Amino acid sequence: EKKPVLFPFGFGLSYTSYKYSGLQVTSDKSVKATFTVSNTGARAGVEIAQIYAALPTSAQEPPKRLVGFTRVKLNAGEKKTVTLDIDPKYLSIFDEQKDGWALLPGDYTILVGGSSQSLPLKAAVSLK
Repeated sequence: EKKPVLFPFGFGLSYTSYKYSGLQVTSDKSVKATFTVSNTGARAGVEIAQIYAALPTSAQEPPKRLVGFTRVKLNAGEKKTVTLDIDPKYLSIFDEQKDGWALLPGDYTILVGGSSQSLPLKAAVSLK
């Protein structure tokens, strides 16, 4: 039975509010996520921006996994652009046949936000 989560991962109290925008995901030698966090409230604050990945369905993994996070300190009305590298191991699954980690080819979905239940940004990336 699936029950709603009372306090999602990343849940916390803040005296201000944040907005996420402009997600861009690139995958040259590594996967990078770039996005903007804005403090839309009247007070300074610190947001823990979180990046999750949904693996290809062939991975048979849970719907999303935490693959990166960073602390963003913002004054009232301030915004910052953040770029994070995503470690390929965090996108991998353990392959029992090879007895090691494997990065599956396919479509990955990158999700960004302030908690596991609040992920307003979404982008797809294809890995080979």
